[in-house]
Amino acid sequence: MFVGGISHFPQLLDWLQLAERELLLFAAFWFIVSAVDELAVDCIWAWLRVRRPRTPRLPRGIETKALSGRAAVLVPAWHESEVIGQMIAHALKSWSQQGMMLYIGCYRNDPMTIAAAMAGAKGDPRVRLVVNERAGPTTKADCLNRLYAALVADEARSGIPYSSIILHDAEDMVHPAALTVMDHALTEVDFVQLPVRPEPQPGSPWIAGHYTDEFTEAHAKTMIVRDALRTAIPAAGVGCGFARATLARFAALRMAEGGTGPFASECLTEDYELGVLVYRSGCKSRFLRLRDSDGELVATRAFFPAALDVSVRQKARWIHGIALQGWDRLGWSRRPLDMWMTLRDRHGPLTAMVLAAAYLLLFLEGGLWVARLLGWQTVVPSSPLLHTMLAISFAGFVWRAIWRFGFTTREYGPVEGARSVIRIPVANLIAILAGRRALFAYIRTLRGELIRWEKTEHNAHPASSGGASSAARMLAR
Repeated sequence: MFVGGISHFPQLLDWLQLAERELLLFAAFWFIVSAVDELAVDCIWAWLRVRRPRTPRLPRGIETKALSGRAAVLVPAWHESEVIGQMIAHALKSWSQQGMMLYIGCYRNDPMTIAAAMAGAKGDPRVRLVVNERAGPTTKADCLNRLYAALVADEARSGIPYSSIILHDAEDMVHPAALTVMDHALTEVDFVQLPVRPEPQPGSPWIAGHYTDEFTEAHAKTMIVRDALRTAIPAAGVGCGFARATLARFAALRMAEGGTGPFASECLTEDYELGVLVYRSGCKSRFLRLRDSDGELVATRAFFPAALDVSVRQKARWIHGIALQGWDRLGWSRRPLDMWMTLRDRHGPLTAMVLAAAYLLLFLEGGLWVARLLGWQTVVPSSPLLHTMLAISFAGFVWRAIWRFGFTTREYGPVEGARSVIRIPVANLIAILAGRRALFAYIRTLRGELIRWEKTEHNAHPASSGGASSAARMLAR
């Protein structure tokens, strides 16, 4: 029996080589498609840089400029006692305008978050604590809708409407100029998004660090291109604002369909969906990348997950909501440019499959290489077409690594820029695991499982740790 197994071993190697060839064709094809897609965005961005070589800077003193109306900032919170107090305290110091009101959404069965929020507010009348009568966690959208209902009730009591509604998370560190920038923009457009800037974490240079690479390239290049092409600007859920009248229209539509507010409680990425719907309804959207008078990026800073399992869970939620639920709930745009950007938004599951195939190829090639050293003869010669495709794929990888290094270096310095290239395999692993988790979660919902708020819990705020120096510089002005 053992001898028979040995005799079949060369045949097994032949089959493995055939499998390797098919995987190579599959992976190389999609790598080339992705390379062409990214090259198109690169070229548009480069053309825009030629026309406007520098990021616009704001005049000094704009941080304290009076608002055009009243601004409501909605902050949902569940099990955020470690950061919500610091977030509130820092936001109140950064935004001194009396026309701003922070609406903090908590749950009756989360007393620690309630206590931390009250401690951070320190009795400031610009903080409105809203306790959800339902036990948490429900969903982020449900918490936001409860905050929206409180806002509407406050408007009815005071007779004074808000002019803008801004979204933030409990772990965010806001920029002093952000409120004024969004308030001014929302007098001309219906939706505005500012960049998100993940803060480096010395304790997690690889897991948390890969967010700096991805967000920097996305919010310094891709979103700039989307804004220039006037396609949909997806809402990130933080550092974004809606004109009050626009959100009221969406609230009326949702409530006519049985909802409780403008946010879809059955959607995992209600913020992304709402940003797309603003565009598809004919409203105006903008992505604003600006720097203040000292050169600091006007962005929302935050710490992102530092552990592998937490990062996978977070990204799986994004893929599930944007790529899989988005296909069901939003369909496809008929506008060619917007369809292109929608395809880019929804490539998460396909990317996971292609990357998984590529890493499987590495294992196969390693085993076949050992077999060749032991005397096994290759039976399937590589075609010139496959060699060409592999060469193009490798060139595309080098090109992407150069761009990633450049963007990360510009925002975080050369050390992080060098790490961004080394972190690519880490980002790929997270993408593979997140794609798998998202697919299985989506299948469970098709079988009737209810959507759950698998939120990311946080234990540090940038203003009190890694981002303390930046916070001090911004607040000193």
